[in-house]
Amino acid sequence: MKKNTLAFIVCLSLFLLNACAKNLKNVEAETLAKASVSWDGQALPAYPQGQPEITILRIKIPAGAKLAMHKHPVINAGVMLSGELTVITEKNETLHLKAGDSIIEVVNKWHYGKNESDTTAEIIVFYAGIFNRPITIKSQGETENK
Repeated sequence: MKKNTLAFIVCLSLFLLNACAKNLKNVEAETLAKASVSWDGQALPAYPQGQPEITILRIKIPAGAKLAMHKHPVINAGVMLSGELTVITEKNETLHLKAGDSIIEVVNKWHYGKNESDTTAEIIVFYAGIFNRPITIKSQGETENK
């Protein structure tokens, strides 16, 4: 009986190992963005000193909406989930994003976004910040953690 149990366990283990290995063949990874410069071609700054804090936001911008002029003192990157968004810097540099596009955002550069389409624009943004420091600064001097 012990031999049959051991044989069964060995066979089951081999079956499961083979099944798991087959599932690994279906795993895919696609690089959406990888760069040391932001979308305007400027080199990304060094990471600031302090306790790192990662923030991930899902931002929904209604059709026709225009965001306030703002800047990010931290490195951030995002992926457009749906809709379209136009990003414009204070020097009128412009980037048009559509669903599926990725962005490595400008750092410490005044800019705003606007949704010129008739549908909501939705983007996921990852911020590599520092604990207890803002990730966005509005042009009026207000700060916010989103």
